[in-house]
Amino acid sequence: MSEKIVQTAGRESLGQFAPMFAHLNDDVLFGEVWNEDVLSVKTKCIITVVSLMASGITDSSLTYHLQNAKNHGVTREEIAAIITHATMYVGWPKGWAVFRLAKEVWNEEIVETSEKDRYQNTIFFPIGSPNDGFAQYFIGQSYLAPVSAEQVPVFNVTFEPGCRNNWHIHHAKSGGGQMLICVGGRGYYQEWGKEAVEMTPGSVVNIPAEVKHWHGAAPDSWFSHLAVEVPGEESDNEWCEPVSDEEYGKLK
Repeated sequence: MSEKIVQTAGRESLGQFAPMFAHLNDDVLFGEVWNEDVLSVKTKCIITVVSLMASGITDSSLTYHLQNAKNHGVTREEIAAIITHATMYVGWPKGWAVFRLAKEVWNEEIVETSEKDRYQNTIFFPIGSPNDGFAQYFIGQSYLAPVSAEQVPVFNVTFEPGCRNNWHIHHAKSGGGQMLICVGGRGYYQEWGKEAVEMTPGSVVNIPAEVKHWHGAAPDSWFSHLAVEVPGEESDNEWCEPVSDEEYGKLK
């Protein structure tokens, strides 16, 4: 049997001012609903975090429920996927607000033995494994970490300083394309025939289908972005020529 949830905050804060509310909070919500056995406490924690996020509540109550989720087994990787998934439905500002709180709760720094470890401690999402499956389309070392595999595929892609992918095109008969959301470091996105756009945490780039482009790290910085694959009909990816040293050398 799981540990019984006990809550006394209602009576401590509102016991004399609003005794009925205190009773409903402590005895009904937490005493009965949180302790019924159909759903696990971990599942209830996830539902509660998403519900508060959807309502735009990012105060101490959400921090409490994030900590409760962590205490009942929700890992850093799981909460990252949960918040990312919910963001698709409730909006980017809410997602960013919740991630700021989650970063504080899951403040699990790893022992720094390399430049990669030092960078990992500055971002919430895992760097992941070497992106060997697509290495032939990159100059330099990149890494890939799946964030969400359901409904809308989302991956965290990390580039070492100076790393960039080749020019490429996301083809689709209809729909398709990609969205990039920078979550760490500094990098660039460039469309064919246009100036490169700098990306820093919070930057969002929407890439329509059939647009030739590349993206990657600045010469002196690690860079991570979420890659959100936009659903499309008859979608595929065409890899083109590398970004030349001359082109890349113009960036600062």
